[in-house]
Amino acid sequence: MAVGTELPALEIPITRTLIVAGAIASRDYQDVHHDAELARHKGSPDIFMNILTTNGLVGRYVTDCFGPGAVLRKVAIRLGAPNYPGDTMVLTGRIEELDGERGTATVRVVGANAIGKHVTGTVTVTFTEAWVTVTLTDDTDDTDVTDEVES
Repeated sequence: MAVGTELPALEIPITRTLIVAGAIASRDYQDVHHDAELARHKGSPDIFMNILTTNGLVGRYVTDCFGPGAVLRKVAIRLGAPNYPGDTMVLTGRIEELDGERGTATVRVVGANAIGKHVTGTVTVTFTEAWVTVTLTDDTDDTDVTDEVES
């Protein structure tokens, strides 16, 4: 890993269940997160994901990339385009700062959907080891080989 390293993208299908479950888990009972009729009455085309669910998904994305020893230290995000049911959010990240001696990294994260950027921000994480999954494709026989490499 090095500054500038692009993390693998993560596609997250945005379902009604994900939106409602995230709102319930974070005790956010605002009707716009679970009642489509009331959300439309308030000017939204449908229910939409709350910021706490988004925050959790961003944290999951970064810790999954850095392995089981990763610990979130700071998450600073800003919401943009809403996540509506039926869409897909694609999370991407880029290492902006890396301190190998202290085992910390700051990652710039973007989560985009069909409307635009749903979330942008930075995450600072400490880690003890990193695992990167590499998929190699042999063009001659269409065989995929996946291997985990400690870095």
